[in-house]
Amino acid sequence: MKIINDPVFGFISIPRGLLYDIVSHPAFHRLSRIKQLGLSNVVYPGAQHTRFQHSIGAFHLMGLAVQSLMKKGHFIFDSEAEAVRAAILLHDIGHGPFSHVLEHTLISGVDHEEISLMVMEQMNEEFRGQLTLAIKIFKNEYPKRFLHQLISSQLDVDRLDYLRRDSFFTGVTEGNIGSSRIIEMLDVVDDHLVVQKKGIYSIENYLVTRRLMYWQVYLHKTAVAAEHMLVNALVRAKELARRGDELFASPALRYFLYNDVDRERFFGNPESLRHYLSLDDNDIWSALKVWCDHPDKILSRLSRDFIDRRIFRVEVSEQPFDVAYVESKTREIAELFGVTDDEARHFTALLEVGKDMYNIDDDKIEILQGDGTTRDVTETSDMLNLSTLSKKVKKHYFCYQRI
Repeated sequence: MKIINDPVFGFISIPRGLLYDIVSHPAFHRLSRIKQLGLSNVVYPGAQHTRFQHSIGAFHLMGLAVQSLMKKGHFIFDSEAEAVRAAILLHDIGHGPFSHVLEHTLISGVDHEEISLMVMEQMNEEFRGQLTLAIKIFKNEYPKRFLHQLISSQLDVDRLDYLRRDSFFTGVTEGNIGSSRIIEMLDVVDDHLVVQKKGIYSIENYLVTRRLMYWQVYLHKTAVAAEHMLVNALVRAKELARRGDELFASPALRYFLYNDVDRERFFGNPESLRHYLSLDDNDIWSALKVWCDHPDKILSRLSRDFIDRRIFRVEVSEQPFDVAYVESKTREIAELFGVTDDEARHFTALLEVGKDMYNIDDDKIEILQGDGTTRDVTETSDMLNLSTLSKKVKKHYFCYQRI
């Protein structure tokens, strides 16, 4: 048995067997070299925790959730309990460096969920089919649908861990949720995960907290600007690679810089996944440090400013930015650095960000009433209503080089 001392939940035990083998696997250890919050540490210096830690925390909460449901009389076989815990351990196995940055730059048409499933299937071959049940649950192809909901829904253990963990490491105390309380209130009705009525206040807090964490941490304007600086640097590096320029890069990063890796190539060429599983945050940092001295003024400037934390300036608006204003800023930057207007666009980013607290089209959060019926949380809560919960808040960000 492996015992991990987690700063959020205390001692977490990993039993011998399949679960121990997963945690000991090189693909899982790679997650210890990928930060959970990407570039949020430019705003919150304490946000240094990793996807490895998050996966272990979610695994711990999954164990509590299984125990809680069994206490309420819902029979779960030992094989199912092991499989659902294996699935949550592996739910983020396909994440690349710096959160979703690679999905938008060096790889096209593939998201991390698909890569996670691809890695799970590869590991299943290594483990001689021991992950077959876990994969079925992960893909929502297993008859007990509530097991999949524990992994992926609007009230899954993934979210219960990352909200509490991210709150802990960022110091945003308003983001702390009662994850243990929510888990104790879980129940199952008609193969669907529900929450007992006495847990309604914990759910209200959870939904409000989720919204707060998104706008205060995950979509903080400075973190968004830093991420787009990195995206622009990688896009420029990709352009130079296509042109035949020599760039310093680890073998894994070089593969994605000098090859156009689309969906067909990624799933059709085993080399793509092999190089992907060699990539972590360190590959990107090392390249950026060397690119600071690259003769291309755009790549070197972006890399140097990123390394030295001279982040893009950000303007936030409720309405789309005026095109003429954006173009004038772009021309100003072009004149300052002696580049064309098209090249100057590497020093800007224009984006629209939208987020809601509760998606009524997703798996709903059902509240179990005293008479055995269930009602949606929007109909039960006396504090929150449907219009408040499901309203998508949109913000427009214009990020540009500081002048």
